[in-house]
Amino acid sequence: MPVLPSDGRPLAVSMGEPAGVGPDIILQAFQRLQDEGHATHLVVFGDPELLRSRARRMDCGVEINALISMADNELQKLNALNVVEVGRVSDTPGALDPSTGAFTVAALRSALEAVKAGMCAGVVTAPIHKANLYTTGFGFPGHTEFLEAFAHEHWPESNPMAVMMLAGPELRTVPVTVHIPLHEVAPSLTTQRIVDVGVATAHDLKLRFMIANPRLAIAGLNPHAGEDGTLGREDDAVIAPAVAALRQEGIDANGPLPADTMFHAEARQTFDAALCMYHDQALIPVKALDFHNTVNVTLGLPFIRTSPDHGTALSLAGTGKASPASMIAAIRLAEQMVQRSRLAA
Repeated sequence: MPVLPSDGRPLAVSMGEPAGVGPDIILQAFQRLQDEGHATHLVVFGDPELLRSRARRMDCGVEINALISMADNELQKLNALNVVEVGRVSDTPGALDPSTGAFTVAALRSALEAVKAGMCAGVVTAPIHKANLYTTGFGFPGHTEFLEAFAHEHWPESNPMAVMMLAGPELRTVPVTVHIPLHEVAPSLTTQRIVDVGVATAHDLKLRFMIANPRLAIAGLNPHAGEDGTLGREDDAVIAPAVAALRQEGIDANGPLPADTMFHAEARQTFDAALCMYHDQALIPVKALDFHNTVNVTLGLPFIRTSPDHGTALSLAGTGKASPASMIAAIRLAEQMVQRSRLAA
């Protein structure tokens, strides 16, 4: 993977759905970090005027530094770069407009291109509204899949495989299958997929979380991890061989484990990340433990990406009532991952 230089570059922040809370939590997070004396260096890709309008709505005193070029960005100011090819976007919080889908995608792509060009050290993405993007022909289930496609396009030599991890103060979880219906989970699970996700997880826990020997807990699919095949055969036939293969790779993997006993306080002390077989099996425990401070991290890519772990919350947009805690945590974690990657290099 490319080495991230230690030259003080900013993080790129994509604005996300303009009618949602993305602009709100970006402004609130920056203000909170400033108030705490944190040296925050960000460039928001989107629309500086929309940010200014949203700041006025919320009576937020953040000053927006509208950039002509990336060279004009300044530490300790909320820098914003207009996505010029799609023009201005009206500030209509809570009111979805299908015509803004192109803006949202352009903001995300511009942020990633700034990382690719070496102008930004990593990317933090504000929430997108998937249904609004689908009207534009957006062909991906979500951010994760789009990021993987971008990495294949621009870093094919890195053999990228995007892996979603939810990282909270007390728990990290990784869903092996992500945005698919529940009835498709069992047919989609393969031993090789579990091994690939486990290898990518262990690699990034070492590189970007400074965990020398990551311990992985592998959840079973069925109740009681199949109970010797009486409650389903996938645990013995698919998951157990993956655990054995991970161990052969030198990874400390344990499982398949009954998912209902994996996440209590004592059990959590025995592993650094849990691989879960489907979306809600992974996301429910980590969000239940600490919803506001959990971060969505994409592993397996040649660049750093974090995001708040919640959606666009249209009903809260423009009110100032949305919590910026997850965005703050996403910014802080991205900064930490950049620094750890530099140290590992």
